[in-house]
Amino acid sequence: MSSSTPPQAPVSLSLLLTLAWPVVLARATQSVIGFSDALMVAPLGEEPLAAVTTGALNTFAFIIFPMGTVFIVQSFAAQLRGRGDLASVKRYASYGLLLALLAGLLALISIPFIPGLLSRLGYAPGVQTLMSQYLMIRLLSVAPAVGMEALGNWYGGMGNTRPAMVAGITAMVANVLGCYSLIEPRFGLPGYGVAGSAWASVIATWLGFAVIALGFARGRGYPALPPSPVSFDLRELGRTLRFGLPNGVNWFLEFAAFAVFLNLVVGRLGTTVLAAFNVVIQINSISFMPAFGLASAGAIMVGEAIGQKAPERVWPIVRLTAKVNAAFMGSIGAVYLLFSGALMGLFADPSADTSKLLQLGATMLALSAIWQLFDAMTLTFSEALRAAGDTTWSMIARLLLAWFVFMPLAWLLVIVYQGGVTQVMLSLICYLALLAVTFAARFASGRWKKIDMLGEPVLV
Repeated sequence: MSSSTPPQAPVSLSLLLTLAWPVVLARATQSVIGFSDALMVAPLGEEPLAAVTTGALNTFAFIIFPMGTVFIVQSFAAQLRGRGDLASVKRYASYGLLLALLAGLLALISIPFIPGLLSRLGYAPGVQTLMSQYLMIRLLSVAPAVGMEALGNWYGGMGNTRPAMVAGITAMVANVLGCYSLIEPRFGLPGYGVAGSAWASVIATWLGFAVIALGFARGRGYPALPPSPVSFDLRELGRTLRFGLPNGVNWFLEFAAFAVFLNLVVGRLGTTVLAAFNVVIQINSISFMPAFGLASAGAIMVGEAIGQKAPERVWPIVRLTAKVNAAFMGSIGAVYLLFSGALMGLFADPSADTSKLLQLGATMLALSAIWQLFDAMTLTFSEALRAAGDTTWSMIARLLLAWFVFMPLAWLLVIVYQGGVTQVMLSLICYLALLAVTFAARFASGRWKKIDMLGEPVLV
């Protein structure tokens, strides 16, 4: 093993938090972006609010598959760093950027088909028109969004989580300023409404990517790496796809189930319920994104331990990460439960009667407090399994639970039995509880120990 192999430091809370806080802050910036978009569009009315919040989630449908795929770059970088093979590390960043370019091209090709696709989903005419306008602009941000994730995860695998944080803060500040300037008439501009929100996000994403890409190109934030005999290795690219694609499919299939649930189940309950539900999801991102960042930081440590051939260190890392995540998300859940009305009140339109939207949203937000601990456990264990390369099993598990448990249950409760917002939230709570139990059981089985990402993969 190379002398550059990181020492096996004892697992401690301070070590986890030192690695985690930039990742948590980077993920939190994504929450602020979604929250500020919804907050600044809310005064325009329910239809623009529903169009922007639902359009943002639909945009994510184009991003989540390649984003989930490039997340595996972190696992490879962490394991290679743990093993001391720094000569191979930089090539994996290139593979991530290649996938980002392909994702961006696919999004561009899809733009002309957006209006026809949305016309088949049963939205109110006003929501459909505004959402088409929003999506056709937002898809221009797919390539930089995936590229930013690829480089951020590469840096994270190298043990430096700050470049992703800096890029995230850049995007957040640019997005908030852009929304403030472009949505309503300000600074001599006429106000572009929903289109202004979309352009603000596109510009902000490109700026965030530019920051991290420039640092990477100039060799900032990582040590000088040994020269590599090759700059592109098809076998390595094959392994990247072998472990990355199941992770991308995993994320995509779960999100696709949620998108179907949103568009065909929640959407049938009317524009007010759709808008209220999407506001609740945006508020929940305040707990989800930082918890996801914390779980990702734990996964970096897991990958490094596996690269050092020290699997006995993995469980202490995962246990500590789970405890911190549970404490954080449990506390946020208590806030949602106690202050649901006040939080929803931030989205009130003083010029219109939004009492029904606020009432429904407060009920859903209070119920969402129940799933916070389930989310904490699912994030911790699923990220640990991803760091070990156990992505194919994770893909199959999410596919079965999302499409053969969650979707039938939601359809039965909401459509067949004509349920309302309580049944909407109950179906989500059951699904997230099953995910938590399933991933915890998989990790406890220890099957992930038989997978070798850096050599010949072992199917388990």
